[in-house]
Amino acid sequence: MRQALYGADGFYRRERPHRHFRTSVHASPAFGAAVTRLLGEVDERLGRPRVIDFVDMGAGDGLLASQVLAGAPADLASRLRVTAVDLSSRPDGLDERVRWADAVPDGVTGLIFANEWLDNVPVDVAEWTSEGPRLVLVDPASGEERLGDLDAKDREWLERWWPVGERAEIGWPRDEAWAGLIGRLAAGMAVAVDYSHVRSDRPPMGTLIGYRDGSWVPPVPDGSCDLTAHVALDACAGTLTTQREALLRLGVRGDRPPLDLARQDPAGYLRALSAASAAAELIDREGLGTFGWLTWIR
Repeated sequence: MRQALYGADGFYRRERPHRHFRTSVHASPAFGAAVTRLLGEVDERLGRPRVIDFVDMGAGDGLLASQVLAGAPADLASRLRVTAVDLSSRPDGLDERVRWADAVPDGVTGLIFANEWLDNVPVDVAEWTSEGPRLVLVDPASGEERLGDLDAKDREWLERWWPVGERAEIGWPRDEAWAGLIGRLAAGMAVAVDYSHVRSDRPPMGTLIGYRDGSWVPPVPDGSCDLTAHVALDACAGTLTTQREALLRLGVRGDRPPLDLARQDPAGYLRALSAASAAAELIDREGLGTFGWLTWIR
């Protein structure tokens, strides 16, 4: 999985993810506005420091970083340092004020925001057999599978966090990636937003899947598709809630505009209705609203 995503010819070395799937950032500008409000809260809690950081982890096309920069109030914007972190090259046309990096800088004071990043941290897959859990090995050319041996660290993680099922993604690399991320935070907040599940409700067959051109494809690790698996966010340090709960607190509603507006300003009503529909998608109880929001405060 690591080689297929991040190797010399890996998927993320060649592709921008927004060409293949939508995230909440692309679903509605209300998401970026909510993240900007969250940054403002962090800024206030820190006493409005001389320099306040916003780090967009796994930035992709840099849209979230651009939205936060554009939407920040003047006082915040004057002190704001925005860093977009991604392994791909800097997108054409990105605001020159956005720093582009391949790693999170150390000593961040502000907000680190990782939207759909942990689901692409490579993990191994285990399968339960009559002899206990075994490692699933995959031929990267054909997708053919065979079983191998798990090491003690894999077994320990499964026993604690995913003890039953038929297949599981072994999540300790995500736990360690998150720990490394929050270790870069000097003061402020780190947030991870992702497809997720908790110990009491693990999917029995696991969640590993491939994406290409907006469609699911077999998760063959040959570099031709995105490989993703939902995240056991409860195994990572922090406070866990849902995207719906987090965005409602940050003012995202998705309420229909008043019908009177349709008579007074039909075009304005249609724009408001479209914006409300997009915002509602972010907090949908059956869709994006079920995403996990993991928060760490320092």
